Amino acid sequence: MMQLGRFDQLGSGVTNIYKFLPLFAKDAIPTFEETQHGFQLTLPLKKVNPEVTPDVTPDVMNMLRIIKGEMTRNEIMIILGLKDEKHFREHYMQTAINAHVVEMTIPDKPRSKNQKYRLTAKGQNLLKDSDDK
Repeated sequence: MMQLGRFDQLGSGVTNIYKFLPLFAKDAIPTFEETQHGFQLTLPLKKVNPEVTPDVTPDVMNMLRIIKGEMTRNEIMIILGLKDEKHFREHYMQTAINAHVVEMTIPDKPRSKNQKYRLTAKGQNLLKDSDDK
């Protein structure tokens, strides 16, 4: 890592786990176990019930959990740790909009620089139902 010039990033994964895990799983505590090759990390994430939410993928559920109020596409992508806008648009945002769990704040101008996204009532109910399980 030192030779690659990335020594400052060594070990940052553990810091990021503690930083971002509460956004995806409330009260989740990661467990670390020593192995002969280093350590093993177990993340206690809730599973989405596929019978109740066939249109909503686990990726979309993770996105729903981080949306607070109205957020820009860029804000959502940063929190999710995504960089590819096309992948985000096709696998997250369009899936969520088509499932009616996320809506645009300016639906008449989808390409507006002021466009933001928020949860619909269906999205809020879906989150509430998944938190209750």
